[in-house]
Amino acid sequence: MRRSIRELKGIGEKTERLFNRLGVYSLDDLTAYYPRTYDIYREPQDMDTWREKEQQAIRARIDMPVSVKSARPSSVTTTSVRCGDQKITLIWFQQPFLRSTLKRGCWYVFRGRVVRRGSTWEMEQPKIYDPDDYEKLLHTMQPVYGLTKGLTNQAVVKAIRQAFEMQPAAGDCLPGDIRERYQLMDAARALSAIHFPRDQREYMQARKRLVFDEFLFFILGIRQLRERTETAENRYLMKPVWDTEQIIEALPYTLTDAQQRVWEEIETNLQEGTLMSRLIQGDVGSGKTILAYLAMVMAAKNGYQAALMVPTEVLAVQHYEGLLKLFKEQGICDMQVTLLTGSNTQKEKREIYAQIQSGEADLIIGTHALIQEGVRYHSLGLVVTDEQHRFGVKQRETLSLRGGDPHVLVMSATPIPRTLAMILYGDLDISVIDELPAKRLPIKNCVVGIQYRPTAYRFIEKQIAQGRQAYVICPMVEESEGLEGENVLDYAKRLQEALPREIRISPLHGKMKPKEKTGIMERFARHELDVLVSTTVIEVGVDVPNATVMMVENAERFGLAQLHQLRGRVGRGEHQSYCIFVQGGPDEEIKKRLEILNHSNDGFHIAAEDLKLRGPGDLFGIRQSGMMDLRIGDIYKDSDVLRQASQAAQEMLGADPYLERPEYKGIREKVEAAFKEGSFHATL
Repeated sequence: MRRSIRELKGIGEKTERLFNRLGVYSLDDLTAYYPRTYDIYREPQDMDTWREKEQQAIRARIDMPVSVKSARPSSVTTTSVRCGDQKITLIWFQQPFLRSTLKRGCWYVFRGRVVRRGSTWEMEQPKIYDPDDYEKLLHTMQPVYGLTKGLTNQAVVKAIRQAFEMQPAAGDCLPGDIRERYQLMDAARALSAIHFPRDQREYMQARKRLVFDEFLFFILGIRQLRERTETAENRYLMKPVWDTEQIIEALPYTLTDAQQRVWEEIETNLQEGTLMSRLIQGDVGSGKTILAYLAMVMAAKNGYQAALMVPTEVLAVQHYEGLLKLFKEQGICDMQVTLLTGSNTQKEKREIYAQIQSGEADLIIGTHALIQEGVRYHSLGLVVTDEQHRFGVKQRETLSLRGGDPHVLVMSATPIPRTLAMILYGDLDISVIDELPAKRLPIKNCVVGIQYRPTAYRFIEKQIAQGRQAYVICPMVEESEGLEGENVLDYAKRLQEALPREIRISPLHGKMKPKEKTGIMERFARHELDVLVSTTVIEVGVDVPNATVMMVENAERFGLAQLHQLRGRVGRGEHQSYCIFVQGGPDEEIKKRLEILNHSNDGFHIAAEDLKLRGPGDLFGIRQSGMMDLRIGDIYKDSDVLRQASQAAQEMLGADPYLERPEYKGIREKVEAAFKEGSFHATL
């Protein structure tokens, strides 16, 4: 039984709502709400090793007076201390009592973020420690969580500690021989240690265990899906139709060799005795969409319905209008295209449901609305999912079962090295479009420091004056305790101040209501906005050929593959496009990594390089997967663990295909529960 977080001391109705905004409702949710990063207490350092805006600690004696300047209702307390041969100014706001607390001649450890003001250093709001007390904290890792306004990190820590005290440790579902073979920590200990590790070694062991479990359960689930697909009879046998050939011949461009090859694979699959279950993996702009449209036309001309499910309403409308435009250009008027989204009124939904159930609707395009309870398909022969890593396995399976095991075609612009793709897409055959259309202009890239911002703003202003549009990406929605980085809300205000008033700027982020997000994206698509300041929510968004500039702040906070996905929002029209990656700090290793994007627009090359460069040392930043909505795993950073989990899954299913042995009972229950709840928001 799931116990509510209201059982915890100090959590009333108001605080419960704040936790709910983070997706935390039960004690199990709370213990599975992993830290976003960690605050590591390091030895006090000399100033010549400091990096601006990072947490630093100094050991210093109070020799100068502590002054307080009052300007009601606020006050500023300051003093200066020496660190080696240099002086640093310490500043506190609203803490006038420190004038009597800090004693002259006494030694303290001051810890806080440092900034350089000309030739001097300042530390704002430093915490104050007795040197002996700080010694006890050395090398410990304090968890830092993703927060929402009104909820502090301390409140989350307190709640999680209570949750562990109230809940008995669960048994370990992995058999001992598997834990021993792959050197895995006990599950209960790993769950506790991921929140409160004693040191970095324990953190590494805990993280490996949780990542292993996450990958293992996912892989076991998709392998079982694969077995079902391979044995399912194709009840929707199709024949080639002349209409698809006519469309290909009449296109204003010629299909690339790669597109032609993949289309032949799809066409062959639809004629075979077993169901098609195929992934089209292709870089942004490689031409996956036209192949999906061709497959849908082939299904409709053979008397079956085809459904295309996408993650956003804006994208659904875009596909709907794109298919109508294609049919108009080709003179096709004997197929009805229907759009179904959450924005349809109840009356509209009833009418659309009736069209789908009667078979009047041939091609159905929509969002998650396609798998709502009221939808009944007449003869669903083909299911296509676009930007598929945004859908859970359960969601795709639900849509498939609505039509009684139809053919499945999955599209992804996510560049994943083939070795990993074969593991992650274990229930799908893989087709790769490894060629871009010849006329596509390559995006011009640059990697710059924060000092380049004024130049970037002037460049954006010039592009807008020429009628173009721009995106600016920030890693956070709002300022967050314990995390450095640009945030959407503050940045949008600053950008509006930096650019002329007539330039229309809007923030966009995932915490907005779906209707509000859709409205902003539609306004941008209609060119009623010039600049979107957004989080990665636009990674899967509307196609705006007029957008020519992508500026990514704190680019070091994202994985290379995700940065490449973001870059794919521009370069979709006839105009030259540009991508500006702004590096938030001077780290040379980060710069070297970002330079890969600077010199290549090939997503698969970038993904392979990302895999090489990211390793166990990349531990404490924001999780950078972007590929899969996993709680803790990262397919690049944890590629070795992914391979181990795949090997373990293969061994287990080889010995017991249905996991019926007593020692596998716990694993089977975990996999079934995860798929039943739709917990895997990854890959399929």
